[in-house]
Amino acid sequence: MTDWTTFLSGMTLALVRVSGVVMFAPFFSSTALPIRTKAVFVGAVAFLIAPVVAGLPQAKTELGFAALLGELAVGLVYGLTLALLSEMLLFAGQIVGLQFSFSLVNLMDPTSNTQTPLMGELFQVMGTLVVIAAGLDRILLASLMRSFHAVPLGHFVLLQESAAAIIRAAAGIFLAGVELAAPVLAATMLVEIAISLMGKLSPQLPVMNLTVPIKTITGLAILTGSLALWPRFIEARFAGLLDLAERLIAAPGVGA
Repeated sequence: MTDWTTFLSGMTLALVRVSGVVMFAPFFSSTALPIRTKAVFVGAVAFLIAPVVAGLPQAKTELGFAALLGELAVGLVYGLTLALLSEMLLFAGQIVGLQFSFSLVNLMDPTSNTQTPLMGELFQVMGTLVVIAAGLDRILLASLMRSFHAVPLGHFVLLQESAAAIIRAAAGIFLAGVELAAPVLAATMLVEIAISLMGKLSPQLPVMNLTVPIKTITGLAILTGSLALWPRFIEARFAGLLDLAERLIAAPGVGA
């Protein structure tokens, strides 16, 4: 009976940690996945790993408010850190949409239930496809499993430094978004400069009528060509965010 009680307690704590990841992490947090499917997935993962994580040295399987809160904090550290990848894609899409003159074309974002620009949605969808194709979702689950060794059940305490580190990492969204949109941004700016110079040389040229279609066609061509670089770019950012999450939960003084 004691072993069965330990198993259920360990499964509950593991369930809370995995749920925190599924709430915010890319791909897993998508509302395109039915809630029941997510619940079954989280329950199955917790059931399968419970015998292992509950038997690890120093694991505390006693249920309590502090233990549940600590496990939720671990999941949220992973989920919120990796959610910055989706925000980076959204910001890059907004920059590109502005250059394409699509800034007024909005769609309903199924993740946040808010109106988002068309290109922002496109970038998020393409980013999700890269995550799935590169197997980054499986890498995330493997890292989550390693977290049970770094911080056994019932040991994590969320410190102010961890929250501050996530906020500082959020500032990198803007730089990473500009880097991803840089090829399109540079090409469309060159088109604007070229058409402006042509307008100066030939005042009869319908500059306003030529700028938008030429910018859009050029930008789409450059965007299509730059897609070959997306997997390496997104994998590097994903790996960086995942390393940050692992450092935050394994920081000195976090485990107690």
